[in-house]
Amino acid sequence: MQLIIENFPLLLTGLWHTLQLAIVTLLGSTVISVAFGLMGVARSGVLRATSMAYVEFFRDIPLIVNVLFVYFGAPLIGISLDPFGAATISFSLWGGANGAEIVRSGFNSVPLHQERSAVALGLKPWEVMWYVLAPQALLPIIPPFTGLFSLLIQATSLASMVGAMEFFRTSQIIVERTTMMTGYSPAFLVYGFVLLVYFVICASLSALTKRLETSLSERQSRRGGRKAAIPQAANESI
Repeated sequence: MQLIIENFPLLLTGLWHTLQLAIVTLLGSTVISVAFGLMGVARSGVLRATSMAYVEFFRDIPLIVNVLFVYFGAPLIGISLDPFGAATISFSLWGGANGAEIVRSGFNSVPLHQERSAVALGLKPWEVMWYVLAPQALLPIIPPFTGLFSLLIQATSLASMVGAMEFFRTSQIIVERTTMMTGYSPAFLVYGFVLLVYFVICASLSALTKRLETSLSERQSRRGGRKAAIPQAANESI
């Protein structure tokens, strides 16, 4: 444990870089997921085909291959990326492809008559999407999206393959440096500490998401109860 304490500033720096990478990746993945997920349920066949092609392409490529392809391929077209930028783009594209399928499935889980009823009431397309479909699609979307976020946070360790100084890479440096200086490998101790930190982060994210899911479920239940009480009260008054 003394080794962890002595190298804590370095580990803290790596953890901060990992959190930065995770936050940017989560934001990028969410934006891409929503965009291509909505394209996947659009009426236009071109938009649906474009979304399907994007999703299938990036889901069928291993993430590590995607990271290396972006990092070494970008300079060939005149784009110079540092390890952080290459990792961010790679993770966002991969996460966006998986998230788009989650968003598409969430909207497809809403009964078709909901949209038809909203259109019959004269709502505009964006009003149907925002006020009718999106609230109902949110609950089935949240659980798998939580799993995707956890995978993306764990995947940040792959940024070390292109030289990004994130949490896992700093732990590798500590292990290699200690082994060379002392002759013994502290790999079990250091990587065990890394495992614990990743577990705390992902478990905390999962707990927060479950609270959000419960809150949304209770809110929808109360809203449904109020809607059911209106016709009941009308019948009693008659």
